[in-house]
Amino acid sequence: QPLISSAKWLQLHGLKRNKLSLSQILSQIGFQHRKDYVTTLRKLVASRYADGLFPQYKRAQDGSMYNLTAKKELILHFMDCLMGAIELYKQRMEWLTSESRQIFGVIQERCIVIVLDFGTAAPTEFDLCRDALSMVLVEQVTQIAKFNLIRATQDLTKWQQKSTPVSEHTVKSAVMWLWKLDHMTAASHTSSAEALLEAMSDEAVSS
Repeated sequence: QPLISSAKWLQLHGLKRNKLSLSQILSQIGFQHRKDYVTTLRKLVASRYADGLFPQYKRAQDGSMYNLTAKKELILHFMDCLMGAIELYKQRMEWLTSESRQIFGVIQERCIVIVLDFGTAAPTEFDLCRDALSMVLVEQVTQIAKFNLIRATQDLTKWQQKSTPVSEHTVKSAVMWLWKLDHMTAASHTSSAEALLEAMSDEAVSS
């Protein structure tokens, strides 16, 4: 799924190259209605020969006027291209707001540490948190290079001493470690900050 979605995103980035922005489309289906400075009149004057000869489109952004000369077939072609682009954007948005990405966003860094601070979560909330974390490990961490987990407690609990290369085995091990954690563990007022500092001490970690 992430690989498919990345391919679609590359297609979206190709839209500019494929000339589907408003300015690019207008330049292919018509020409700009020009104004020029006339010295004798001391003002800008627009040509009038195109008035009534072509359909015209006025851009809201800058007020520029375009005379449209394209045939219906070309307009329909651009309409099909734009509808295809809209569908790609919809699919991309659906992917970005689905599953673990809805909670954590999209992890873009190659080496991360996830700091766990469950606070005083009730047992059901604790399990929901572990479900969500298991989901992000399986769906997103499997796509990066290295990771680690640190739980904010009075005595910091770490899955590994340092960030570890991602593999099927290490992700399964991290999920198992997560589900073996005790629900209630003593914490201090500074445990969250200490866990973050510990995460940042690993020089390989980028987030």
